[in-house]
Amino acid sequence: MKAKPVWKTDHQSQLSLLPPSYDDFVAQNHPVRIVNAIVNQIDISSIEVTYKGGGTSSYHPRTLLKILIYAYLRNLYSSRKIE
Repeated sequence: MKAKPVWKTDHQSQLSLLPPSYDDFVAQNHPVRIVNAIVNQIDISSIEVTYKGGGTSSYHPRTLLKILIYAYLRNLYSSRKIE
């Protein structure tokens, strides 16, 4: 029996203590919002299927894809710099 992968939670609209919202950090016209909107509409089920279950939780492939695309837009190609 194949175990289902467990994803780390990702709540972009979650309120925090200071500032009251993560949206306060990012301007409304920032390119990261465009990347977020586009990647949220992409069907990545073929990528999700490749994850095997078990072990500790993983970052969701959609979140990792957003990070990579935004880093490439900023001309960051080194994994150390992206980190």
